[in-house]
Amino acid sequence: VQLQASGGGLVQAGGSLRLSCAASGRTFSLMSIGWFRQAPGKERWFVATISRSGDSTYYADSVKGRFAISRDNAENTVYLQMNSLKPEDTAVYYCACRYSAGVTRDWRAYASWGQGTLVTVSS
Repeated sequence: VQLQASGGGLVQAGGSLRLSCAASGRTFSLMSIGWFRQAPGKERWFVATISRSGDSTYYADSVKGRFAISRDNAENTVYLQMNSLKPEDTAVYYCACRYSAGVTRDWRAYASWGQGTLVTVSS
């Protein structure tokens, strides 16, 4: 499966962006999807994940209440709505998939990764 993340850009603090993760293939509904981010010089960190049915979600504490993950299995796409953005949200955002019903924040559990989309939040 191939994943393509899009929707990044430059936004002022307090603003919003919606990221999309589009997947190829016919097995999208069998995959849970995660979003991760990596700031310059830092490790890759978990942001959010959604189960393959969409009924379970899990967020990093740093984004809880500001970000919302959702999916449209008919469109093979997962979304990450990001509101009240802060300069510390600046990073390259990656989506990744795993063939499992459950959700996890462990990046090692994800089999395929998209190329990333850059989000820059100015103060």
